[in-house]
Amino acid sequence: MTAVAEMTNMTLKGTLKAREPMSRHTSWRAGGVAERFYQPADLDDLALALGSGELLRPVTVIGLGSNLLVRDGGLRGTVVCTVGALKDLTLLAPGVVRAEAGVAGAQVARFSVKSKLNGAQFLAGIPGTVGGMLAMNAGAFGGETWRIVKAVEVMDASGRISVRRPHEFEIGYRHVAGLGQDEWFVAAHFALAAARPDDNVLDIRTLLDQRAELQPVKTWNAGSVFKNPEGDHAARLIESCGLKGLRRGGAVVSEKHANFIINEGEATAADIEWLIEHIRDTVKTETGVLLEPEVRIVGEPA
Repeated sequence: MTAVAEMTNMTLKGTLKAREPMSRHTSWRAGGVAERFYQPADLDDLALALGSGELLRPVTVIGLGSNLLVRDGGLRGTVVCTVGALKDLTLLAPGVVRAEAGVAGAQVARFSVKSKLNGAQFLAGIPGTVGGMLAMNAGAFGGETWRIVKAVEVMDASGRISVRRPHEFEIGYRHVAGLGQDEWFVAAHFALAAARPDDNVLDIRTLLDQRAELQPVKTWNAGSVFKNPEGDHAARLIESCGLKGLRRGGAVVSEKHANFIINEGEATAADIEWLIEHIRDTVKTETGVLLEPEVRIVGEPA
């Protein structure tokens, strides 16, 4: 009996697919297939699926796929998608918002404003879900995810959930360490201040308009490709090397923002990865700065 058939015979409530094209689940709209693809019904269903042991190994957990490049050879094992599954968003206590891993940053921002809480508006500028934002300490408009985190819920390979505090992790710019190899963030507790009438903050619409003015938001892209080196900006370095508009197959370095690579419709993951490596090599040769990718690259080459 195949692994997919075994899972079908279990008491799981989610949706299981075999050989699912990952181009349907990444914002770059490129990449190979997942051997198995599972979207759990909810957090309890995910715990049951993970608790089934080797059946789901290896596991790759994704959200919106907005910071992810899946190579054209695809992914072995099972991809677990949290979007539409880990979607609970509630006021846990006064000033504390609990958001599960599949909730988009913009949803958290809007919910917080409606709950008359201040401090989460910047999350609207992050094109990802809570799980991904926690994993990389995503940020926008000068804010960073972990600055407003009070606690996180972590699930291990047996499906057990534990609550951890920020001091249990090593947190830096686009960096989070301390999560085990077979552990995943499944929820965050955000500590926010009560909004006051005299608060001088930008509203979410204004922040999104600013983002649209500076970034190619209506294209197939994965957000910022490289982390900003200390004291500088990756986009400035890339542009200074004359790399705006550089093409490889259907992939191109954005003319609007040099730290974005766009899939114009027919790009392969190999095209995109070639551009990433070429940009790194060129910037290192011409400026002496080695750019560190912000995007996560997974899977096998074709």
